[in-house]
Amino acid sequence: MKDILIKLKDHPKYDTIVSWGKLISITGSAQVIVQGVGFVSGILIIRLLSVQEYAFYTLANTMLGAMSVLSDGGISTGVLAQGGKVWENKKELGKVLVTGLEMRKKFAVISLFISLPILLYLLLHNGAGWMTSILIILSIIPAFYATLSDSLLEIPLKLNQSILPLQRNQVIVSFGRLLMVASTIFLFPFAYLSILTSGIARIYGNIRLKKHTNVYADTSETEDPVVKKEISSIVRKSLPGLIYYCFSGQISTWIISIFGNPASIAQIGALGRISSIITLLMVVFSILIVPRFARIQNQPQKLLRHYTKILVGMTILLLFIVVCTYLFSDQILWILGSNYKKLNTELVLLMIGTAITTIMAAALGLYLSRGWVLKYYISISGSLLPIVLSCFIFDVSTLKGILYLNILVAIVQMVLHVCYGYYKILELNKNDDQISK
Repeated sequence: MKDILIKLKDHPKYDTIVSWGKLISITGSAQVIVQGVGFVSGILIIRLLSVQEYAFYTLANTMLGAMSVLSDGGISTGVLAQGGKVWENKKELGKVLVTGLEMRKKFAVISLFISLPILLYLLLHNGAGWMTSILIILSIIPAFYATLSDSLLEIPLKLNQSILPLQRNQVIVSFGRLLMVASTIFLFPFAYLSILTSGIARIYGNIRLKKHTNVYADTSETEDPVVKKEISSIVRKSLPGLIYYCFSGQISTWIISIFGNPASIAQIGALGRISSIITLLMVVFSILIVPRFARIQNQPQKLLRHYTKILVGMTILLLFIVVCTYLFSDQILWILGSNYKKLNTELVLLMIGTAITTIMAAALGLYLSRGWVLKYYISISGSLLPIVLSCFIFDVSTLKGILYLNILVAIVQMVLHVCYGYYKILELNKNDDQISK
């Protein structure tokens, strides 16, 4: 037995396996806590808000996601790509980070002016009064403010694989949100208060996060014109597609909010809460996998091997989750409460669409981390065509019809982005062959 252990320790892959084991255990356990606490917060909100209030909550959170994408505009991708080149240099990484933060502030103003009037219209259209609508809009602002910096402040820690401080901060934020939700929602079951508690918790988390970020990136540095030019180049390529995707990514909610009713909005929002287990996978993926993929030098064979392994592994995990959802749909729906029972088929359809979208997002995240950007007109066409086609095939005024639309769009997008990742890697291989000749 001792001989076997000695041989295992002497194996060239032993240290790598142990290192990955530690990272996955730290990240996985922390994310289980974060997502678990977040899930409890979400279930409290679903069960204690009325169907109409939860419909307003769903609309506001959907718009918050769109606002976050608009204010980013590809900046975080540019910061990750540029930061991956200088991740060992504190001053240079600080310049990259500060440049990205300044750019996001400017994008945020534009995002607010575009998104808030649309949200106001949708709230009024679905039965919210003027006072309720204004309170919900005001409650979004703290959460939006927090999104401007948290995704960028995490990048230096991710690049240096400083996982523990990052995870600890996320755990504190999630418990803080749960505490505030639990202390307010029983007495004041209103959508705007539930949104506000999330924003306050995230702002506190960002204050803590910045202290950890300063260990690896000097945030006292000033903007770097060269870095800004490089990030702007990625933004110009990414922005048209991101503007489109910030709305098409939640097309189901947008269509239901216009052609459906508040009950349908609440149903799709409640079912979406169940997909938080897939969110756990994506968080671990973005923390552990994407930064390491970004750090790989331009070695086509190595990139091809890792890209394939990652996508195959992700597909197997997601297939398992979908099967479990089908087998235990009654038990899962019981968690959501009596307002959402008998949505078994809709739950499985939602999870299938979410799983396919996650594979697409994984491929997208991997190739974007290399600074590769698919031309926006190809990306938009690959999404717009199946949406238009689905509107003729399915009844998009119903929840089930919207979920079928989601699946069709997700399949087309998955094929497009996975293939583009392979194309860019094989293009590197082709260029290397030409250079060698």
